[in-house]
Amino acid sequence: MSISLTETEVTLTSPAVEKMTELFAQVEDNVQGVRVYAAQGGCSGISFGMAFTDEISAQDGVRDFESFKLVVDDGTLDYLRGVEIDFVDQGDGNATFVFNNLPKAGGGCGSCGSSGSGGCS
Repeated sequence: MSISLTETEVTLTSPAVEKMTELFAQVEDNVQGVRVYAAQGGCSGISFGMAFTDEISAQDGVRDFESFKLVVDDGTLDYLRGVEIDFVDQGDGNATFVFNNLPKAGGGCGSCGSSGSGGCS
């Protein structure tokens, strides 16, 4: 049994939910959800990524959406609490998920901020 996440812990904007729904409709049936993970590195100290996952453990936090599940392991959740995940399409073929309001990641965008890891674009 996984841990249920609330909107106050992890928020997705409407564009992010729409894009995630679109992407999830294209994956194989054994995919259980979309896993958000944190990795050391980058100019902000922590960078985030997302990948489809076919496993959800009892220690994972899960936020259920209508057509997909957002999965976060407990170590990543410590960094992700209060973050808003957005999907930004600049219309020139440059579209990405962006993590806004990183309260515990520290650092800033600077010149090395990448879209999807700190709300920098």
